[in-house]
Amino acid sequence: MDSGAVTVARTGTVRGELVLRESGGHYEVISNGVFLMDTRAGESERLLVRAALDAVPPGSRLLIGGLGVGFSLAEAAASPRPAEIVVIEIEPALVGWHRGPLGRFSAGALDDPRVRVVTADIVTWLAGTDERFDAICLDVDNGPDWTVFDTNAQLYGGDGLALLRARLTPGGVLAVWSASASPAYAARLADAVGPVETLAVEVARGEPDVVYLARQKARDRV
Repeated sequence: MDSGAVTVARTGTVRGELVLRESGGHYEVISNGVFLMDTRAGESERLLVRAALDAVPPGSRLLIGGLGVGFSLAEAAASPRPAEIVVIEIEPALVGWHRGPLGRFSAGALDDPRVRVVTADIVTWLAGTDERFDAICLDVDNGPDWTVFDTNAQLYGGDGLALLRARLTPGGVLAVWSASASPAYAARLADAVGPVETLAVEVARGEPDVVYLARQKARDRV
């Protein structure tokens, strides 16, 4: 976290305090004093979406779990491939910041007619909908092995994987972002969904970001 950063916005949420800070034209999001994300990189978040869209046909429906600082949404909206892009984001304040200082990082994609933003907890929303998607891109918290919020851990367990799989169309793909390699999660993902491709992206902090791309097993296809 940059000690020279200036607080741009601060808000209270049911999960505690959420702060947006700026330094040198870049922004970082802090939750209860814990760094969540910033705008200084983004290649792995873009890869998350690009790899998923490359695996599905034009006209597909895409679900993005987690708006973050907007890299994933910007990548999706820049592609002509998805016919619909649904973004699930739990924090209304974060969505609002994309109407302001974070808007250039999501490339104004909130105004794309293909984009629908739902402010909700993703587990609750997935459990309460019957919508299905050709591709799901999951970027919630810091991935399977380091969650700031304990409630997010369920998304990466067996029940969460079953819920995500149920929201895929036959032959759909699930792409999952992680702040570090997680062989145990990759094994669970392969067992629950199908063959997994592991894509690593070098980052300045040292340990690579990882994108796991799982394709539904042949028996699930029609």
